[in-house]
Amino acid sequence: MTDAANSIATRDRLIVALDLPHAVAGLDMAERLGDAVGFYKIGLGMLTGGGFALANELKEKGNRTFIDLKLFDIGATVEAAVRGIAEFGHDFLTVHGDPHVVRAAVRGRGEASLKILAVTILTSLDRSDLDDGMIVEGEVGVLGVERARRAFIAGADGIIASPKEAAAIRALPEASGRLIVTPGVRPAGAALGDQKRVETPKAAILAGADHIVVGRPIWQANDPKAAAESIQTEIAAMAG
Repeated sequence: MTDAANSIATRDRLIVALDLPHAVAGLDMAERLGDAVGFYKIGLGMLTGGGFALANELKEKGNRTFIDLKLFDIGATVEAAVRGIAEFGHDFLTVHGDPHVVRAAVRGRGEASLKILAVTILTSLDRSDLDDGMIVEGEVGVLGVERARRAFIAGADGIIASPKEAAAIRALPEASGRLIVTPGVRPAGAALGDQKRVETPKAAILAGADHIVVGRPIWQANDPKAAAESIQTEIAAMAG
């Protein structure tokens, strides 16, 4: 287990992505999950459906909250956006891992406790997608690790990366004391959905992830709380 992971409550290593249509559905799901989950991600898809209000309410109820907006813009705009978000006391915020974006986000965060997490390469992308976007040649994993290194140098508190790259990122000297948060995590046997670079919770944590993000395999389950508890049991076994 990493030094960063040693300071993280076991229950909080699982972050549930509330990728639901609106805040009412998100709050209902959080109530169904109850004490099985204490950390929630609110993403861009719910922004127009009351996502910020949901995040604030979850925070007020004692949960940890992760605002996943993947900000990308000119430095002044990113800095201003992060400054406003930091006032609400949320725990994590994502920005794209381009160094100028990370530096602007860190300036905007100021002295707040908000952790700036840099996105390396989306877990829904593979090499053909990067080719379509005219991204520099190279293996996806190699590019993801280099983007993580540069984001750390720019001041990121952590990175968002595929579990496929987590071990190589954890081995970077620049990763010491930084967080690795891995989406693209699927319990064994779960449908992949739109994800292309995935691993199981156990594999992600063994690779060096401090937190894993799981959405549909939990909230689409017949019994979401039982699904979350099963993953928590797997995480606890790794911690032990």
